[in-house]
Amino acid sequence: MDTPINFTVNGKIRTVTTDPSRSLLEVLREDLQLTGTKFGCGEGQCRACTVLLNGESVASCLTAIGDVDQQAVVTIEGLAEGDKLHPVQAAFLAEGAFQCGYCTAGMIMGVAGILKKNPHVSGAEIISQLQKHLCRCGSYAKYEKGIHRAVAQNGKAHA
Repeated sequence: MDTPINFTVNGKIRTVTTDPSRSLLEVLREDLQLTGTKFGCGEGQCRACTVLLNGESVASCLTAIGDVDQQAVVTIEGLAEGDKLHPVQAAFLAEGAFQCGYCTAGMIMGVAGILKKNPHVSGAEIISQLQKHLCRCGSYAKYEKGIHRAVAQNGKAHA
């Protein structure tokens, strides 16, 4: 039975009337046309679909839309502030930390979630926490450089 679900997406209050068991990923991509969040495996194993739910990174393919009622979601489309990239986006861009780009949004959202939770985390700790994020192109060395740049920039912002 379809149910109205009210939640905030990228700072905008949204209501969708749908089956509450549908995945957040499906609603974001199909109903709200926010296609930056990618479908990878559909089992939470690759994390290409990572978004922030109340500031915590989650696999949107495993998150039921009914569980986000009255919650706040940020997707890759909402991470930047206007024309100013989020520091993690800027760091990844500066380091060319992507190849095909399919997993990049999930990686960026994962790093952003970790830094939001702990602004003083080390790059090594972030890399350890991102073990579930898979890159089919094998661009891990580039991602590692982007992560270290993001941590360095974040440290300057909090100094």
